[in-house]
Amino acid sequence: MAGPVLDLCDVSYHWPGRAGFALTVPSFHIAKGETVLLLGESGSGKSTLLSLICGTILPDRGTVNIAGRNIAALSGGARDRFRAEHIGVIFQQFNLLPFGSVADNILLPLRFAPARRKRVQDAAANAADLCTALGLPADIMTAKASALSVGQQQRVAVARALIGQPPLIIADEPTSALDANSQAAFLDLLFAQTRTNETSLLMVSHDPRLGARFDRVIQMEEIAQTERTVA
Repeated sequence: MAGPVLDLCDVSYHWPGRAGFALTVPSFHIAKGETVLLLGESGSGKSTLLSLICGTILPDRGTVNIAGRNIAALSGGARDRFRAEHIGVIFQQFNLLPFGSVADNILLPLRFAPARRKRVQDAAANAADLCTALGLPADIMTAKASALSVGQQQRVAVARALIGQPPLIIADEPTSALDANSQAAFLDLLFAQTRTNETSLLMVSHDPRLGARFDRVIQMEEIAQTERTVA
């Protein structure tokens, strides 16, 4: 079995402030090429966990290893570069540059990730190939992101996360605004691309109906404990 792309060990984090929130994750890992659906209700700590995995917040204790590196041991700048190289994120609201073209948005991560850029011999052609594979029209590359439909924006966000083949894709509620048919079509496209690149996928959702497609389905309370305190 391939070694873990993501490995959390004895992680704990406390949000500062009077109304404290604490999250503890004794152990959580994802293997290379594995697809994992993480289910949890609002307030269960999913967003905090994703922030810890991405290194935008650091644990008070424990280790978060991505591709064998403890990201908490890196400086702020090095951590940002490491994130850009190793993690592709599909945000719930997509977070596209509205006045940038589709090509600009897809190619953006490569500006901050030279190793990802090196894996793409012809960046523009690779971006176009991803768009085609995701069912977008050939002439969409020059269109402004703000002119796209929600479904098109979503697929551009997927292409941006996938370009350069980062080892880990994190998808934060990417299907929450879609009907059942659109959800199925989107997941077909996403899984086809992750299989092609042997990319690991962690998708966060509150919808258990998605689970049949994934290698593992995990409830947030199975891997994490939360505590709320009032000072």
